[in-house]
Amino acid sequence: MSSHRYPVVMLIDDNELDNFINKKLLENEQFASTILIHQSAINALDELKKKAGSPSDLPNVIFLDIMMPGMDGFGFLEEFDKLPDSVKTQSKIVMLSTSESFKDLNKANQSKYVYKFLNKPLNKAILDAINV
Repeated sequence: MSSHRYPVVMLIDDNELDNFINKKLLENEQFASTILIHQSAINALDELKKKAGSPSDLPNVIFLDIMMPGMDGFGFLEEFDKLPDSVKTQSKIVMLSTSESFKDLNKANQSKYVYKFLNKPLNKAILDAINV
């Protein structure tokens, strides 16, 4: 029996330092056995598509940054909606932002896939509040 809260978590953030810090926090808090990291929303979607047939490999929680070049977090949500149901039911999305924007918060809350909208950086209290 694993002592981790979740088998698989995915971080999607174009900021390498944020990914490094969040990965360390997830490891230290035993939040996930496996941590998948993507600096591009498109690459993350590709991995989710590949793993759609094997639900145990899919992330339980996806930490998704809003502000990213190319495809932002909201673009990711639009594409996520097109993924197989196996992915959409397995993976709960936690949107992360440095933005205090109510517009972003409202937009995130309108998505049926967004479980929580949180401000960066992650910390132990935030992780403790996640229960998907």
